Amino acid sequence: MGVAEVMGTVAAVSSTAWIALVAVAVWLGLLFGRGGFWRADQKLESAGITHTEADPVIAVIPARDEVYTIGRAVKSLLRQDYPGPLTVVVVDDNSGDGTAEAARAVAERPDEKACLHVIQGKALPPGWSGKMWAVHQGLKHARAVAPDARYVLLTDAEIEHNPGNLSRLMARAVRETRVLVSLMVRLRCVSAWEKILIPAFVFFFQKLYPFPRVNDPSSPVAGAAGGCMLVRLDALDAAGGIEAIRSELIDDCALARKIKKQGSIWLGLATRTRSLRRYEDQGEIWRIVTRTAFTQLGYSAVYLMLMILFMILAYLWPPVAVVWGVLAGDWLAAGFGLVGWLMMAVAYWPTLKVYHMPMWRSLTLPLAALLYGGMTLDSARRHWMGHGRVWKGRTYQ
Repeated sequence: MGVAEVMGTVAAVSSTAWIALVAVAVWLGLLFGRGGFWRADQKLESAGITHTEADPVIAVIPARDEVYTIGRAVKSLLRQDYPGPLTVVVVDDNSGDGTAEAARAVAERPDEKACLHVIQGKALPPGWSGKMWAVHQGLKHARAVAPDARYVLLTDAEIEHNPGNLSRLMARAVRETRVLVSLMVRLRCVSAWEKILIPAFVFFFQKLYPFPRVNDPSSPVAGAAGGCMLVRLDALDAAGGIEAIRSELIDDCALARKIKKQGSIWLGLATRTRSLRRYEDQGEIWRIVTRTAFTQLGYSAVYLMLMILFMILAYLWPPVAVVWGVLAGDWLAAGFGLVGWLMMAVAYWPTLKVYHMPMWRSLTLPLAALLYGGMTLDSARRHWMGHGRVWKGRTYQ
């Protein structure tokens, strides 16, 4: 084939097909050049800590208006099979629904009451996020009642821990000398909207913070999941303590960045420890994501534009190319689009398996991407209009 014929063939390829081919190249890069994030294979081993390895641990739970979940969360900690001392501190962050009373009510046996402390949080001072202020107070109290503790488990009021969770977290921390061990807990995935958006959220989080790279001490990538973080206290102190992230809204990853400078960290997926929070409709998920989506982009209009362009290219263009190619008879565009869509499905499938979702749902990732793109745009809109981020009855500018 001569040069003229080659040039003619290239010219005959539609722009839709060319863009679909670029999308295929993007997915090749994601599949082979992003630390294998999509495999969803970073998980705790089943073996727990032994009695001789089990250092004293304090658990701190900040709670604001969590009356429906705090009881199960606290009970799951009081009933851990951890062989060492465990002290649980619940900080009632000025709740108005009886959260503190619900927490105290689960301490059914005398031995359980001895390790549970429920304290009343003080008024929020300027410059602090509500959650970090509650954690700061809880950590101060915990150190006073358990001064020999070497680790703190930072967890949320809606997290129900598997009985062996703390033992397995400690086994990872002690045996691999990790200063931070964190789990992306299993999120609730029951309603129709949860099935569309929750596994996709976990997938996007893994893409943003590739777990294998987070877990590689030589990599600068750092991330954590705030619902379940076991932190070595000396490393936390060396990183500046909770005060160092007092105003952060994405506090878990901010803490991970500081802690990784002190030593090795680990982040994985939980299969049995789970969140009790319900997301019955799209609006609930939308409000949670818009709270921090633009913050994640550093409030940058340039990053926002690049993110939207990437979402369109990687997630939306392949199915669009398939439909367009079939309707217009552009079979090259349809073929490239189908290849890109299938590569996307292959990448998404391991995360769906964690949530016991059927294989056909791997084809719905473009819909989830479209919705999350809209949430990010809305987050930026709220920021530019000065609405701030509303969470738990508080507004953060």
